[in-house]
Amino acid sequence: MATQAPPRHKRLDPQILNLPVEKMRDGYYSDTYFNRVRQILQADDHHPRVLMQVFQKKHAVLCGIDEAIAILKLCSGRRNADGSWTDGWPQLDVRALYDGDRIAPYEVVMTIEGDYGLFAHLETDYLGVLTRRTKVATNTSAVVAAANGKNVLFFPARFDHHLVQTGDGYAAYVSGALGVSTDAQAEWWGSRGIGTVPHGLIAAYNGDTVLATAKFAEFVDPSVNVIALVDFDNDCVNTSIAVAARLGRRLWGVRLDTSETLVDKSLWNSMGTFKPTGVNPELVLNVRRALDDAGYGWVKIIVSGGFDVAKINQFEDRKIPVDAYAVGSALFRGIYDFTADIALAEKDGKMVACHKVGRPYRPNPRLEKLS
Repeated sequence: MATQAPPRHKRLDPQILNLPVEKMRDGYYSDTYFNRVRQILQADDHHPRVLMQVFQKKHAVLCGIDEAIAILKLCSGRRNADGSWTDGWPQLDVRALYDGDRIAPYEVVMTIEGDYGLFAHLETDYLGVLTRRTKVATNTSAVVAAANGKNVLFFPARFDHHLVQTGDGYAAYVSGALGVSTDAQAEWWGSRGIGTVPHGLIAAYNGDTVLATAKFAEFVDPSVNVIALVDFDNDCVNTSIAVAARLGRRLWGVRLDTSETLVDKSLWNSMGTFKPTGVNPELVLNVRRALDDAGYGWVKIIVSGGFDVAKINQFEDRKIPVDAYAVGSALFRGIYDFTADIALAEKDGKMVACHKVGRPYRPNPRLEKLS
């Protein structure tokens, strides 16, 4: 089930991103002041050649760079009086790092050089995708590192707007997540979403987890791993054994998702020396021991519910026998805001320093020129 990040020297085809090209060209998603910059420059027939540099202020895992490049490729240019569009990309010199690159605070990740009027209206758009995707990629990378080689499932789709899924899934992919939960999240690398038997299906079969899982196995493609959600009755040990007895080798794994306000039945007689609520190490140990003792040692254990780097570290420090971590809203936390500033401008045929105080030109030899 392992997956690998895409090769560093292969960028996404802009066409696969399904950008709203015409709206971006017209500045529909842009801050109004950037649109007015373009309007003024065009009205004044002023074509300043500048170098814009893009950066953020933390140690991070970069993502969104291929989206930013695609926005520039497809949406830079100018609208002519007759409504036609003049492509600006051939007139720009763009240099950039790669999705998945680790970056330092204030490191320049992309430069754009050319007639400012061709791309001034796109600043909101390319900064937005870089900020969003880098946040997800950085968080996912930290979770993957904490998991210490265990699989990480990217399962936060329900915690945000559906339109962010595709790029977020790609950000998780380049950061080492095993799989994603929706087809939209997997679109850019040609994969599909993965999932488990949900609580809703169990409820649809009158709360019978064994029957619901059997129906899942019966009607879902045989190539799909059957993973039973076993906390519906707050009895993960007995439910896991019952499902394994019914499905045998068709059962790939069980997922523990006990609410953080509940104590699983298997822990009722052993409380007092640990925090018993939710999915905790002792619960996992109980389930693993019971499965092994019953002869179901092949059944894997996936855990979910409030997992972040700190909680995963607790499990890994104790070598708790977890096979995969499903992580949700923790992957959307943090702030990784990107900034763009003009650093150089053409004067008398030469590019010279022209920047706000504190934002000088910072060359980065790691940047690669785009064709």
